Amino acid sequence: MNTDNKISRRDALKRMGTAVISSVVASSGLLSLVSCEGKRKKRIILYFTGTGNCLYVARQLANESTELLSIPQLMKLKKLEIEADEIGLVYPIYGHMPPYMVRLFIQQAKLKAGYKFAILTYGARKCDAVEIWDGISRKAGHAFDYINTLIMVDNWLPNFDMNEQILMDKHIPENLQRISADLAEQKHWHEPVTEEERRMHQGFMAYTGLNPETGFLMRSEKYFTVTDTCIGCGACVSVCPRGNYKLISQGVKMRGDCEFCFACIQNCPQKSIRFAKNESDPLLGRGEVNPNARYRNEHISLMDIKRANNQF
Repeated sequence: MNTDNKISRRDALKRMGTAVISSVVASSGLLSLVSCEGKRKKRIILYFTGTGNCLYVARQLANESTELLSIPQLMKLKKLEIEADEIGLVYPIYGHMPPYMVRLFIQQAKLKAGYKFAILTYGARKCDAVEIWDGISRKAGHAFDYINTLIMVDNWLPNFDMNEQILMDKHIPENLQRISADLAEQKHWHEPVTEEERRMHQGFMAYTGLNPETGFLMRSEKYFTVTDTCIGCGACVSVCPRGNYKLISQGVKMRGDCEFCFACIQNCPQKSIRFAKNESDPLLGRGEVNPNARYRNEHISLMDIKRANNQF
């Protein structure tokens, strides 16, 4: 008898054990899980937030291998080279345009990714925000594969009562689920813009007189004031993405270019920050709809906003 094919008892048991283990792994789904984990793409989501909406969206679009990065912090640290398999950007539209800091970031950043997406949040009208971002990002050398908008609570205090806004069902979970499914498929798509939406934006720009190259870039000392109810807690100092607020012996002092993100006025625990009176200004001539109502996304804490925006 040919003994070349003989195996020892020890080898036979070893082979049987390997076969059993392989069978268990395959039947339990662990094999596919390991395989999927090995292929999981790294996703980085860049965000800008004033009242927490965009940070909440960024968290909802994150998975186990996602890193969330605050644009104000990246600008402060001058960390402008970002590389991942997927890079996403989430920001709020102001007058259908991106915050000025987001515009500066995309102009200076070096983004390297096989797939790039942008989610633009808004509260009432988006108009041609998708085309505006597509134009700005392409001019900066960053073409985004997927651009979509997401309606959320509108925090524009001059036009909306925050107490009424938070009661509106804007189908945020359903819309987020739809966007997540698109991103999982790495869908290539830009939300369509109508001619009517383009005309609405043109009318808005003509009415406000805003510069389309800078958008809502204002001066904080012109548009905001601090009342004597301020207790010097320093929340405004930490939540301003431009570092415009400082605590001094007389209270709080503000000065500098402002993103008009309303992080200061919305997050002040005492509601001590108000809009400065300027009846001739088309943006704030009517003051506030409800000066006693303020808003921060219910899933986001004040500390979250501080960590995202603190410039000191």
